Formats: sequence, C-alpha cells, structure tokens
Amino acid sequence: MSEELTVASYLYIVLELLIAVFSVLGNVLVCWAVCLNSNLQSITNFFVVSLAVADIAVGVLAIPFSIAISTGFCSNFYGCLFIACFVLVLTQSSIFSLLAIAMDRYIAIKISLRYNSLVTGQRAQGIITICWVLSIIIGLTPMMGWHKPPDSSNSSVCPPGLMPCLFEDVVVMEYMVYFNFLACVLIPLLLMLGIYLCIFMAARHQLKFMEVKAVHGGKSRSTLQKEVQAAKSLAIIVGLFAVCWLPLHIINCFTLFCPECAGPPEWIMFVAIILSHANSVINPFIYAYRIREFRQTFRRIIRRHILRKQETFESGSSRRNSMRLKADGIHFDACTEHSSSNSSCESSCRSHISTVGGGLVAVSRPPLSVIISHCPKLGPCPLQALRHIRGGHHPLQYAEQEHDSAGQEVEEEARSAQAESLYDEQERKCCFIELANMS
Repeated sequence: MSEELTVASYLYIVLELLIAVFSVLGNVLVCWAVCLNSNLQSITNFFVVSLAVADIAVGVLAIPFSIAISTGFCSNFYGCLFIACFVLVLTQSSIFSLLAIAMDRYIAIKISLRYNSLVTGQRAQGIITICWVLSIIIGLTPMMGWHKPPDSSNSSVCPPGLMPCLFEDVVVMEYMVYFNFLACVLIPLLLMLGIYLCIFMAARHQLKFMEVKAVHGGKSRSTLQKEVQAAKSLAIIVGLFAVCWLPLHIINCFTLFCPECAGPPEWIMFVAIILSHANSVINPFIYAYRIREFRQTFRRIIRRHILRKQETFESGSSRRNSMRLKADGIHFDACTEHSSSNSSCESSCRSHISTVGGGLVAVSRPPLSVIISHCPKLGPCPLQALRHIRGGHHPLQYAEQEHDSAGQEVEEEARSAQAESLYDEQERKCCFIELANMS
C-alpha cells in the first residue's frame, strides 16, 4: 500500500470516527427530546425515533464494521459477510421509517378528519416492528445464499480457514444493484417523492379553498400550515438521504454494468462511504433548524441536563405568565409578571387583578389572548393570587401556552391544549393543584 493510500486510509478512519460520535450524540438527543417533551410524543415522532435508533446503530456498530472492512482484516467468510450486510439492514430500516413518515403526513393532510382513527399508537408500533423485521430479512439476504463463493486464494495472507474481509469479495453486485438499490431503495424513494408532491398539492388546494370561501377558521388554517411546515422538513430529510446514498449505489451500478471499466480510485470509494454514513448525523440538525419544538427541547436538555445550568432569563428582561379562566361561558385573564433583573421572580401584576363574578379574576392590562399557566422555578405560583378571592364553585377550564413580553411569537397548538413548558412536571404541579382546589 502506497504512502498516499495509507494517508487516505487514516483520514478515512478519523472522519468515520467523528461521524460515529456525532451520530450517536445527535440521535440520542432526538430520542431524549421525544421522551422528555410530551408535545413531541406524536405518531410521526415514533417513526422519527425509529429512524434515530437506526442512526445510533450506524454510529455504534456499522461504522466500526466499515472501518474494519477497510483494513482487510482476517476473518472467516460468513463472519465477514455478516459484517458487510449489517449496514444494509440499518439502511433499509431508515428507508422504511422515512416511507412510514411520508404516509403518516399524507394521511394527516389529505384525510385529516380520519387521522386519529386510522393512525393510532398501537398501529404505529406494529408498523415499526414490521419495518425492522423486513429490514433484517432484506439486509441479511446474502447470508441465505446470495453471495460469492468462499475464496481461499489469499490463504497465504491469512491463517488457514480465514480470508481478508473485503466487501466486494463476499457480496455480489447483482444483489446490491437489482435487489438492494433498484427494488428496496430507489422504488421507495420514488414513492416518497410522489407522496410529498401529493401532500403539497393537497395543502395548496385546501389553503386556496379557505381563502376563496372565506373560511373563518384561524386554527384550521394554522394547523394546516404547521402540517405543511413539518412535511417540508421531512421532505428535506428524504432529499438529503437520497443525496447521501445515491453516489455509493451509482458506483455499484458502474461496477456491475461495466466490468471492463477501471474501478474507482480508493479515495472516491472512501468519500462515497463517508457521505452515506454522514446522513446519520444530518437529521438532528434538520430537526433543530426547522422544528421549533425540537429546537427548544434540545436547548433545554443541553442547558439543564448536560451543562447543569438553571433556566434563567436574560438580565433586564421580563416574561409574563398569564392564565385564561373560563366559567359560565365567559373568559377571564389573570397575569403574573416575572422579572429577572436580580435572578429572582417577582409578582408585579397583582395590582391589576380585580374580582369579577363567581370568584374569578380579570386583569386590566396587558390584554393577552393566549391561554397559559406556568409555575416558575422561583417566586410565587401565579395561581396564588387567586386564593384569597375564591368564591363559588365554578368549573375552571384551562390550557397552557407561553407568552414572552419581549415579543416572542406565540404559536397555538391546534390538536393539543398543552404547550411546551420550560419547567419539569414536578415543578408545574402546584399550578394544577391550585386549579383543582379552586374548581
């Protein structure tokens, strides 16, 4: 092996190790975020977690296997074949997860009224299980006989019974091109392309219909726009998957259809392999950049659970926690403002709270239209202000959302009354207990 190739091999190994580390860290963060934030525990994100698990396995197992194969270490034939096929299992699982996500988004936008009845958690778990079983069968097909015959011509290099483990010496290109690429990768990618085109066309038609008919459904329009935004993010992930994996499959096609052609330089193969593995690193960045809920949960995990920092606001800024209560069909707002100038929370809106009928309260300013109830880590619970004016037993209905007085946009959740909380469930319980006591 020449010095240039040796340098290329070392560079390849270093880059692969970096990809493995970032793949594991990023996708563990995705799984952690879904477990931590109940707003992320949707059917779509169940498939996202399945995709993240496959990417974690790429970093933990597939990349080390790939590095081992690149060195041509001595192995028995079937051990080498299993190592070569393992990454194919994970690739196929990623493909099926992406296809399931596309179908989920199609149902959510195209036939949204039947979404909750068609797409359930139990069905999603069953689909994920089927996807993994099919991926294992497809990826390990060469182990069932579709492989090259064992070759002992290099017995002088390795001990008796062993051979240099190289991908092209154990896996046949007919399997890689006809079965793995054309049937199990390209066709699903084309299906996903068609599904996302249908999604965007259907969403565009619905938005135009709302405008023409002057439909007064702010929530419906907002919900549809959020679904489209999520679909765009997931379509980007599919596109990046294709960009990352197609070069390696194209090289395999040239190898099969042009056997008399000179093989690609080693550095080109290294680049194609690195690009395919780098796809496992990309998805967490897409979630963080495109999906606000993921971005905020990532920030919370890093600050509170990794850096061990308390949630604080910037010096001199303030944040209002408000609450909308409903009794006898009438809404009333209560507000508590928390200042962070001295790293403490203060209640500064109580002077504006006045008693109205039924023992509820109303606030004269600021006029907030958001529905919110958050219990801060420091300072009094916003609902403590209501204790002394409790009167009557009116049922209180509430939901949660956050309003930032610095001008942060408030996004209403259409399918859930809950919104993201920057505080742990234990820290928020006091608010809910107060509501229950007042009801």
